[in-house]
Amino acid sequence: MPAYTPPIDEMTILLGKVLPVASLGRDDLDEGMVSAILEEAGKLASGVLAPLNESGDREGAVWSESGVRTAKGFKEAYREYQQGGWNAVPFDPAFGGQGLPWVLSFPVQEMWQSANMSFGLCPLLNQGAVEALLHHGSKGLQDYYLPKLISGEWTGTMNLTEPQAGSDLALLRSKAERQADGTYRISGQKIFITYGDHDMADNIIHLVLARLPDAPEGVKGISLFVVPKFLADGTRNDVTCVSIEHKLGIHASPTCTMQFGDKGGAIGYVVGQENEGLKYMFTMMNNAR
Repeated sequence: MPAYTPPIDEMTILLGKVLPVASLGRDDLDEGMVSAILEEAGKLASGVLAPLNESGDREGAVWSESGVRTAKGFKEAYREYQQGGWNAVPFDPAFGGQGLPWVLSFPVQEMWQSANMSFGLCPLLNQGAVEALLHHGSKGLQDYYLPKLISGEWTGTMNLTEPQAGSDLALLRSKAERQADGTYRISGQKIFITYGDHDMADNIIHLVLARLPDAPEGVKGISLFVVPKFLADGTRNDVTCVSIEHKLGIHASPTCTMQFGDKGGAIGYVVGQENEGLKYMFTMMNNAR
């Protein structure tokens, strides 16, 4: 079984000398704390995530009509990751984050990606969803979704690509229809959605690009919506994973084809202003990329 040895000494030197984290204004963030965080992250990466990399790729995620099952050990590994508070490292304490600097968070994330990229893609996309809502979501969306996304109890996804709309999102066909109660009904298909469905978290929060009936043509007529797998009352939303891809080297990461609105429309909530969705999505994309 291939092993992963985190470059903790190199990271410690970089964060202590080249990018002095301790000088960023937090009294409790000294070299000892930085070293302790890196050491603990390294233990999770090398002792829990790395041993699942090869076995997870051989087994892969498994699709069924009832949902996607992740490879053996992934659900338990995610629980250890989530309960350890790792998902909350760089985020605002107002929503349950630890408020640590990104310059410390990125070396920690490097360990997840290096030890097991199939696993690391889940928190990576979730992190981007958090950033998009932090910058552009209403207070109501932030108060409801951010604490769970930041804690890692829920995970987030990015839904852009469609069968006919890859790099050219002007061709996007997914639809959004306004409802009297202020919500929207979302319909359409999205492809290549990383962790679009899985069994590691209690809920999955999809950030979905769609077009309103009276929207301007092209990319200036795209809006962004929050579409949860489960609604606030616990009922299942009208969104399903209809198949998964088989990507070389990351078979354990479920790359999903998502169908929205087969039973009348998935309930969605607009992020920011209508027709400004592509701009908001770039906040998520830039973070994830």
